[in-house]
Amino acid sequence: MIDSPIMTELRLPTRLGFEKVAMDTAASVAQIMGFSPDRVDDLKTAVAEACINAIEHGNQLNERLGVVVTLAMDEKSLEVKIHDQGGGVHGDLHVPDIDLKMIGEETPRGMGMFLIQALVDEVEYVSEKSGSYARLVIHLNPKEMA
Repeated sequence: MIDSPIMTELRLPTRLGFEKVAMDTAASVAQIMGFSPDRVDDLKTAVAEACINAIEHGNQLNERLGVVVTLAMDEKSLEVKIHDQGGGVHGDLHVPDIDLKMIGEETPRGMGMFLIQALVDEVEYVSEKSGSYARLVIHLNPKEMA
């Protein structure tokens, strides 16, 4: 029985390709926790997308900045926070509308946020002075959490 979350942290450079380190680490933790292979694959894709967003949009490919990925697991879920050091999002964060994208009224770019939302159980985007973070949560038994 886990009394408090077990945590691990990765510090990644702002360089495309390093999202794979976060993706593989999250997959390993999820496998240890007993997630099904399909849920592990969903998590890998969501973490990779969130890391790419942090690298490209948050840190704007500035290699002097870093990305911190924190994984916290308990008996029921795995939380992954992807934190960039960029200027943060100013104003309201626009979450893409898949229907508008499908009919061509929104740019096809920006599907990552929609994809992340579809693949995990909880998503939160937070902008701070020190950067932004995406908080992704995937539950071992999503039906029990509803």
